[in-house]
Amino acid sequence: MDFFAGVLGWTVIAEPGGSFSGWVGDRLAAQVVAGDRGWHVFFGGDGPRGLTEDSSVDGGRVLHGPWAPPPRHGEPCWVELMVEAPEDGFWTGELGWEVKPAVEDFVLFTSARHGEPRAVAGRLATSRARGWQPYFAVDDVVAACARVSGLDGRVLVEPMSVPTGLVASVEGPRGGSCVLLEAPAGWGGTWSG
Repeated sequence: MDFFAGVLGWTVIAEPGGSFSGWVGDRLAAQVVAGDRGWHVFFGGDGPRGLTEDSSVDGGRVLHGPWAPPPRHGEPCWVELMVEAPEDGFWTGELGWEVKPAVEDFVLFTSARHGEPRAVAGRLATSRARGWQPYFAVDDVVAACARVSGLDGRVLVEPMSVPTGLVASVEGPRGGSCVLLEAPAGWGGTWSG
């Protein structure tokens, strides 16, 4: 938690049971639960329930996503599902998403849940990583990578331009990789337009 707070500027609050929450202003950015492994992504939907690939549906108010305010430095700003064998039908069936092919091996999941269709998540067919990969907004990706190195983390992928925007992949000293996205205008960076 200290690593991500240092890189993303979170205010950390100790919670009951040994967990911690990371805040950006008045918005919850992440919660670290003692004993859990990796990131767990929550999507808005009808009624809480567990999904696959370390994800769930929560029926409450969505704090981050295509209909939320633009992401600030340190807030979640996108998620991509990294899988070897895509099963897009599961996500369209469970969450009512549509699939929109974007670039080779990558599709956008879109939703019209609150009006006009918007990009809600991406899916990349790859053998490199597995599961949901969270993206966090940063004001300057190069400066954020310097903080990563200064806090004994690793920059897994140096800053590079991709269809989402300028990104870098990083990992904390005890694991926990994520992607940093520079100054996204909205949820999904360039996909938000």
